[in-house]
Amino acid sequence: MLPARRGVPEIGRLTPSGRSIVVGVALLLLAALAYIGARETSVFAVRAVDVRGGTPALRAQVRHALRVELGTSLLRVSGDGIDEELAALPGLRSFTYDRAFPHTLRVVVRPEQPVLVLRRVPGTEAYLVSATGRVIRPLAHPRRSSLPRLWVTKDVHVAVGAELSPVTAAAAKTLSVLRGAPLPGGVHVVQVGASELTLVLASGFEVRLGDDGDLRLKLAVAQRILRATRAASDPAGYLDVSVPVRPVLSATPQVGG
Repeated sequence: MLPARRGVPEIGRLTPSGRSIVVGVALLLLAALAYIGARETSVFAVRAVDVRGGTPALRAQVRHALRVELGTSLLRVSGDGIDEELAALPGLRSFTYDRAFPHTLRVVVRPEQPVLVLRRVPGTEAYLVSATGRVIRPLAHPRRSSLPRLWVTKDVHVAVGAELSPVTAAAAKTLSVLRGAPLPGGVHVVQVGASELTLVLASGFEVRLGDDGDLRLKLAVAQRILRATRAASDPAGYLDVSVPVRPVLSATPQVGG
C-alpha cells in the first residue's frame, strides 16, 4: 500500500485572523500613548538628583548644574542634555547617568586628577592642571602643594576650564603616566619647549624626554636606568632618553655607579 498523503495546511490557518490583528494594533497604540503620556506628563518627573563619586564640592556643583532637570520627565532626560549642562565644570572628567524610576536621576561622576601646578611669571598666579591638560581651578596657596611646577610667561593665556597648549598638555600627560611609577626623588619642575620636554627631579637631576612621542617607553627606560644607578641624586647630571633605544647618562662616577 502507498503511504497516506499528509494534508497540506490551509493558508488561511497560517495567517492571523482579523480580530487578532486589530487587538495587536490596539495594544501597540496603547503602549505608544502610555509612553507619550509618561514622557510629557509629571508621572515620572525628576524630583531628586542623586550624585555619586568625586568630592563633596564637585557633587554640589553637579547637583546645582542639573537643577534645570527637576520637573522634567525621566524619559526626556538625555546624555547629550546632561553633557551640555555639565560642560562648564572644570573639575569633571566624565560621567554616567541612570534613571531610577519613578522620580530620581542618578549621576556618577569621575573627577579630573590634578598632576601639575602651573605658575605664571612675573606674578603670584597659580593653577591646578589635570592629567588631561585642563585647568581645574586657581590655587590660592601653591607652596602647600607637592605637585610638580610648570612655569610659564605672563603672555600665556590661562583660563579655568580651558585646555592648555599641546606642548603644555604633554607635560601633564607625562606626569599622569608617572603617577603609578614615579621617578626616584619625584619630579619637582617640568620644563617645556617647542619640541623638548624635561623633568627636573628634586635633586636637580634632569630627565630629558625630547618631544612627546613614545612617552611610556621613554619613561620606562628612564625608570630602569635610574633605579639601577644612583644617578638621580646628582644635581649636575642628566639622562637623555629622547631616543629611547640610545639613552645617554651623564653623572659623576661616584654617583652614577
